[in-house]
Amino acid sequence: MSIPTPPIIGSYVPDDVTMLLTELSDPSLERPVEEREAAMQNGGHYSESLPIEYQPTAEYEALFERLLAGSAARIALLTQVLARRIVAEHHAQPVLVSLARAGTPVGVALRRALTRDGIDAPHYTVSIVRGRGLDRHALDYLAEQYPAERIVFVDGWTGKGAIQWELEEALREYRDAGGADFPATLAVLTDPAHVAQLCASREDELIPSACLNSTVSGLISRTVIRPDLLGPGAFHGVKVYHEFAGRDRSRAYVDAIAAEFDGNASAVDALLAGIPDLAPADGRGLREVQAVQAEHGIDDVHRVKPGIGETTRVLLRRMPDRILVDPRHADRLEHILVLARDRGVPIVERENDVYACFGLIADKSDGA
Repeated sequence: MSIPTPPIIGSYVPDDVTMLLTELSDPSLERPVEEREAAMQNGGHYSESLPIEYQPTAEYEALFERLLAGSAARIALLTQVLARRIVAEHHAQPVLVSLARAGTPVGVALRRALTRDGIDAPHYTVSIVRGRGLDRHALDYLAEQYPAERIVFVDGWTGKGAIQWELEEALREYRDAGGADFPATLAVLTDPAHVAQLCASREDELIPSACLNSTVSGLISRTVIRPDLLGPGAFHGVKVYHEFAGRDRSRAYVDAIAAEFDGNASAVDALLAGIPDLAPADGRGLREVQAVQAEHGIDDVHRVKPGIGETTRVLLRRMPDRILVDPRHADRLEHILVLARDRGVPIVERENDVYACFGLIADKSDGA
């Protein structure tokens, strides 16, 4: 199996990532958020369409730059810790496979960190879709190129843990169908859901790449599965937003993280020494999500999006009903408060010991 020529690289340099994705340009892919939300809650699937890509205001972009400047050193430290854990606990010659699209900037930064340590780690991006699994054609390609045990999947953070479970189920089905036995190892910077085996933190931390969409992810959309648009054997699809090139921060974001790598050796060692003391991967995040679901009378757990990254996504591309914030973590929620106020979304205070915030999606099903 071969990669389409030319392969998609988005706005990254070719050495940073190879995207096992198919570029689509059909304008009917994008639908207004209200129409798309109603379709999803009435039996449609989010992989069948794209939201109209949110373009932030100049003020919000300036806020993003401030957040990046203030947190780049912390994200660099977490990236280096995760890189060291991958090599020490998974494979000395890893192949990074980031999950499009939130995992891609993390995977690029991880590759940079590993390269700095003298390890040439190939990096790919593949599609995973809740309820539809991993792109099997992408797995076929990886199985042809590398021993399965070298593969480590990469994402930015965990929400309630759904992608970890989706990964495990998809790889089990692939193996049972005669495919390679890929390890279901998911490496994330932060794991507030307490489900990932490889993480640098279990705190609900701000990862600035969550604050933008395509313009911090190589100019690609989230992934699309549409048999009417994808030929036999094609990888899952994406739109490439070439028209946003003038506002793209993808390379600059990773450069800002990588610029903080120098001089971190002692801090990395200190964080690694504390890894055994991390709270266990006991899935406590889902229990907190279920508590919120019960408190607010929400019928579908997928309408509760926990944590900073997932709440940001709700505000950028879904129909939020309200936002729950823990006031003790207000210093890391500035962008969420700005987005909520811009969209007129109610903000409700709620303290909890797992997540800094929650985004609750409005009920747009028939009869609501």
